[in-house]
Amino acid sequence: MPGVRVALFVTCLVDGLFPQVGKATAALLERLGHEVVVPRGQTCCGQMHVNTGYAEQAVPVIRNHVRAFADADVVVAPSGSCAGSIRHQHAKVAAQHGHARLAERAEEVAGRTYELSEFLVDVLGVTDVGAYFPHRVTYHPTCHSLRVLGVGDKPLRLLREVRGIDLVELPGAETCCGFGGTFALKNSETSAAMLADKMSAVLSTGAKVLTAGDSSCLMHIGGGLSRLRSGTRALHLAEVLAGVAR
Repeated sequence: MPGVRVALFVTCLVDGLFPQVGKATAALLERLGHEVVVPRGQTCCGQMHVNTGYAEQAVPVIRNHVRAFADADVVVAPSGSCAGSIRHQHAKVAAQHGHARLAERAEEVAGRTYELSEFLVDVLGVTDVGAYFPHRVTYHPTCHSLRVLGVGDKPLRLLREVRGIDLVELPGAETCCGFGGTFALKNSETSAAMLADKMSAVLSTGAKVLTAGDSSCLMHIGGGLSRLRSGTRALHLAEVLAGVAR
């Protein structure tokens, strides 16, 4: 496919805590021959507001997002959670609060927005991105990417083409890790129990790297694995596909 001008939606979690994920996403897309731009006006997608009952307060955030990406041909986010919010919440929230024109514009931006693995497989039509990652890896499909966006096996199709990788199946892969944004704070004991189950599954694989498409879930699981001093690292799918670790 000819070079595409991609607007990268970094996401606030990546911007604030995991900038290496944004850099890996950009490096990967540029390696595939595409131009990457990062609109300076972008901030949060507003999912946190909507999911905690502050939908009306999310309207200015949605308006800002639409403004920031209004001229983008394609928007790519290294997050199923944030891409899901843009595609399934923005227009609906704007319409519910009486902003018909904003809802239309949000729908237009949403129609050009993709989660990273979706963009690679569905839009660019590639599964082999030229990656090399000689490590034992297991993959956790995050809830939003799996259930909201329906990315299916696209991340696995990309991982299977990585040279040198030892990709092992994660038992109970589709079970939630227990993060769920504010769920981990408001229901901490339940969240911790879910995390314990997920970590047990990860460790049973013998993998040295756990990968997923959302930094939020990786932060949750990776934090637990780090506290156990397990020796298993959490790396975003973009980092593995960019071949950043040797």
